Amino acid sequence: MKKTIKDYILSFVLCFAFLGVLACSSDKESTPETTIKTLTASTNKIDFDGKENTSDITINSEATVWNLASSESWLKVSQATGSKGSVIVRITASANTETTTRTASITLSSSEAKTVTIAVSQTAATVVAGLYPSYNTNPIAADASGMGSSAVELAAKIKLGWNIGNTLEATGGETAWGNPKVTKALIDAVKANGFNAIRIPCSWNQNLENATTAKIKTEWLDRVKEVVQYCVDNDMYVVVNIHWDGGWLENNITEAKKVETNAKQKAFWEQIATHLRGFDEHLLFASANEPAVEDATQMAVLTSYHQTFIDAVRSTGGKNATRVLVVQGPTTDIEKTNKLMTTLPTDKVAGRMMVEVHYYSPWNFAGLTKDETWGKMFYYWGAGFHSATDTERNPTWGEEADLEKNFKLMKTQFVDKGIPVLLGEFGAIRRTTLTGDALTLHLNSRAYYLKTVVKTAKANGLLPFYWDEGSLGNNGFGIINRSDNTVFDTQALNALIDGLK
Repeated sequence: MKKTIKDYILSFVLCFAFLGVLACSSDKESTPETTIKTLTASTNKIDFDGKENTSDITINSEATVWNLASSESWLKVSQATGSKGSVIVRITASANTETTTRTASITLSSSEAKTVTIAVSQTAATVVAGLYPSYNTNPIAADASGMGSSAVELAAKIKLGWNIGNTLEATGGETAWGNPKVTKALIDAVKANGFNAIRIPCSWNQNLENATTAKIKTEWLDRVKEVVQYCVDNDMYVVVNIHWDGGWLENNITEAKKVETNAKQKAFWEQIATHLRGFDEHLLFASANEPAVEDATQMAVLTSYHQTFIDAVRSTGGKNATRVLVVQGPTTDIEKTNKLMTTLPTDKVAGRMMVEVHYYSPWNFAGLTKDETWGKMFYYWGAGFHSATDTERNPTWGEEADLEKNFKLMKTQFVDKGIPVLLGEFGAIRRTTLTGDALTLHLNSRAYYLKTVVKTAKANGLLPFYWDEGSLGNNGFGIINRSDNTVFDTQALNALIDGLK
């Protein structure tokens, strides 16, 4: 049959359509489905005040490679690329010398995941002076009910303390560092296993409603209050502090930062103290954590921060008028505290102050995780616990005699003068990559260390609070398994209890 021009056109159209179907089919078969991997940052918003400042964020990635970039030159990231796993990245903003608030963004991206954007703002230089509104807006008359114990009398009631470490102070939120939210069941378990006091490391600067006015979010104040209530309901003593908290206080103990840091210290403690004012003497407040001080000049600045803390708390009235308050030695190091903390801030209420130090000595044993040029890791500690075969891992300093010497310094300097000393943190890591006899000897020596620290602390009037950061693996301090509120490290727990005997 003779084809017409119309027939040829129809054939061409059909052929073209058929080839298109084949092409689509081929593309579908040759292009695999893309799996979107998880890539997250611990926050989507950072607010800086006008001075040079830093903030840490946690990045969790399933992606093989990710990139982190800032949109503005005044905003720097400490790590521009990374891989699978979890990592903390520091964001640094230079001082804002302009007269208006400036903004920027940080972009977290990967070819394998959805892009994450973090909005950043920084207030103008006009607020750098750090002058915030007064938050002592409703001071009340002193209330002595439930506040009858002096610091010395309260110290006698505190037997053994436990830290809820790496939790309410975690950068990025309560669960950002791997621990679950604190529950009443956890606090019940801690009490049931021999502790009658709890230290709650807290962050506040990352929980601001408004960075310009230093206003803390009410929901965060409520959350801390809730955890304090768990403890007080169990007749436990509680220490609430301002922990590292991004370093706004601890890394700025200088004359140049004195005015603005004191202003924030005042604003924060007026809010914290007012919100928690209803608790009786079971609650203690602590000014800071481990303030970085190296000389007498810095010590004078730190004393001003402690003075601001005391004055702010007392000014709110109620039970805060006589609450026991805790001030930290320089770097909470015993030798530095003995040398530099020659005077204490002034408190208009006599006998209601404690001093805080920490003890992880020798660090080679208690916390060092790799050999350094200045020293090697120690796996063993104490008389009767040195290795006959692994001799390079035996300690060369920092054993019983040094422990006794250090704690006696605190007894003479403070305890004997009616100022109790809080041993706010102490502990030693588990080195579970060791095996056989080495592991057994290490764990036994660690138990002896913990027992001896508690025993020596109590003998010298120091109040021991074990550092538990929740980690149950190698190089961890964890004793309580927070996933099911059971005892994970019975040997360590028994050692702590034995130290009380």
